[in-house]
Amino acid sequence: MISTFKKSLPAIFSFCTLALALEGMIYWDLISYTLIPAPSMVLGVLKTLHKEFTDAFLESFSNTVQGLGLSILIGGLIAIVFSLSELLKRAILPFAVFFQTVPIIAIAPLLVIYFGFGSPTVIASSFIVSLFPVIANTLIGLESPPRLQLDLFKVQQASALQTLYKLRLPWAYTHIYAGLKISAGLSIVGTIAGEFVAGGGLGAMIDSARTQQRVDIVFAALLLLSLMGLIFVGTLAFGNKWILQRRPFDK
Repeated sequence: MISTFKKSLPAIFSFCTLALALEGMIYWDLISYTLIPAPSMVLGVLKTLHKEFTDAFLESFSNTVQGLGLSILIGGLIAIVFSLSELLKRAILPFAVFFQTVPIIAIAPLLVIYFGFGSPTVIASSFIVSLFPVIANTLIGLESPPRLQLDLFKVQQASALQTLYKLRLPWAYTHIYAGLKISAGLSIVGTIAGEFVAGGGLGAMIDSARTQQRVDIVFAALLLLSLMGLIFVGTLAFGNKWILQRRPFDK
């Protein structure tokens, strides 16, 4: 715990220095508060609208967790199926690539038509955006074991499931973890894009603040979204450390 805090000190120091410098520049009218709010303004609006921000944060957090969870579950299963069947990979993988290349903001109105306003559309948006990195990274990892080791498992007459569990998954772990870190960030992007069109959460607060020219509310929401991202990254890092302590995945 202490070592983690020490590693975070440079980032904390930089953040505090930037906040103090920004506060000073706005105080001396070097920057207009209508463009960039002072940190004290952001803290003030967080305190004034704490209930609205809390409810919006929890709603966005819940939708993001569900969307990311679905992408991990379904994306992992798809990658495993693709690694076992070259035909299915060639037949279906291009569609996954297609969904990744289409901007989610262009798909979001269709999701509203399909799922209606509210959480279902937001969860679907978060799921779509975060799905492809899970599939791509997991598939790369599952296909990365050296040919010699795969041949050794064939000589030992190991089944496909035995090869998957004892060779492919351990070998793919670092790729899977990298994909999860990418998807964790993208899932938040998908949630906010979904909330822009379907309503609810921090996305709706940002959209409403845009029409009111309330940059303090926008920055406060961005601060909470950054906090959400840190929670996801920290959780993944903790889970990674916990897993490696029990199974080092030596190659």
